[in-house]
Amino acid sequence: MRKALTWLLSLVVLIGTMSAAGTATAAGTADRGTTTDSGTTTDIKDRILAIPGMSLVEEKPYPGYRYFVLTYTQPVDHRDRSKGTFQQRLTLLHKDTTRPTVFHTSGYAVSTRPSRAEPTRIVDGNQVSMEYRFFTPSRPQPADWSTLDIWQAASDQHRIFTALKRIYDRKWLSTGASKGGMTATYYERFYPRDMDGVVAYVAPNDVVEKEDSAYDRFFATVSTKECRDRLNALQREALVRRAPLQEKLRTWAAAEGATFTTVGTLDKAYEAVVLDFVWAFWQYSTEADCASIPVAATATDQAVYDTIDAHSGWAAYTDQSLEAYTPYYYQAATELGSPSLRLPHLKGLTRYGYQPARNFVPRDIPMRFKPWVMRDVDTWVRHHGRGMLFVYGGNDPWGAEKFRIDKGARDAYVMTAPGANHGANVEGLTEADRTKATARILAWAGVAPADPSRAAPLKTFDPRLDEREPAKEMTLRP
Repeated sequence: MRKALTWLLSLVVLIGTMSAAGTATAAGTADRGTTTDSGTTTDIKDRILAIPGMSLVEEKPYPGYRYFVLTYTQPVDHRDRSKGTFQQRLTLLHKDTTRPTVFHTSGYAVSTRPSRAEPTRIVDGNQVSMEYRFFTPSRPQPADWSTLDIWQAASDQHRIFTALKRIYDRKWLSTGASKGGMTATYYERFYPRDMDGVVAYVAPNDVVEKEDSAYDRFFATVSTKECRDRLNALQREALVRRAPLQEKLRTWAAAEGATFTTVGTLDKAYEAVVLDFVWAFWQYSTEADCASIPVAATATDQAVYDTIDAHSGWAAYTDQSLEAYTPYYYQAATELGSPSLRLPHLKGLTRYGYQPARNFVPRDIPMRFKPWVMRDVDTWVRHHGRGMLFVYGGNDPWGAEKFRIDKGARDAYVMTAPGANHGANVEGLTEADRTKATARILAWAGVAPADPSRAAPLKTFDPRLDEREPAKEMTLRP
């Protein structure tokens, strides 16, 4: 996937310190447990912790829910149990065992703050959120990087589902955005009988690693020529002024103690951040934001430096920022692939071009690219996908290479939200698509309305649980 961009889209929100005990909601009260045949009540926490390998980290209050941060014992290698185990972190937003459950993953680390993915709100359900293996603290020790692949991660998800299905026995949906949408798709490919539906948001599909012309076409046609020219000119100006702007970066790095050992040099890091600029703009900004981009010819050095920083983040390729995302770059360099652009407007100014994901992984970690992995997933989705919805943003560069639906797929859809960026969702679709998408999600969850033309989310928007607020980070991937 694309390397460093600049704003990390967070699906989590700040919450207050509130008591959850006995708080009523429109759909009822978050249950404390169930009544056994003997008449005794077993608390839901006790039922969860009775699962072999499940441990409680903490319980946090939220009105109408029980929220648990947990760990689950997983095999390091699902093909060879002799390689030991590790503790995988997950969270559970418990609503009621009589409600459907949404299995969510970002494909990265898991947030430990209560939040709801859009399908969870639509179906008024429970939500399980899984941390992807090798993102700390869910990293085996010692780390055998050969066990980091999409099948192993899907098998992690399958074991968690199997364990929790005994308690949450209603319908299940999987979901995620960006790499999380990819994760939900890969899970469906390897374990198609687990979930009743899949909602994958803005999921890139890099089928052929060395063929990326779709991205070139995207950047040649997105928005208006005036907007494209304005962005390209500022990006070019940052390379023209490489020497004075690099001094600013060097001064900042010295003050922060930032280093560039993995990428190699400050110069390589500098150029990589500049090359990310236009991509980053379209990933998390909109056409209306073009007006805020300084005119390159008259902008001061500081204005150019600050604008690149605001969208790409000068810290993106420091060792300190790359370390946390080594698992992502490893996967991009071994299975997922990563885009490359031709950038004709920068001819004669670039020294390295779009650097491969391998450049952002420490050299002591061995790897080789497996081109058949993404081809297999793409073929399976096109011909065997069932109950799958892919949602893309019309102005999101990651949507240049989408998942596709062909003959053999059933009850599967690809929809695009006009003008939306990497935060595209069902709510942003056209009215007709939004109604259809909502109806299918409700149907897959077993809570469909009698009239699909009147399909609507079962829960109203809660800004504390549902607001998508970008959190300032130094690096960004899909």
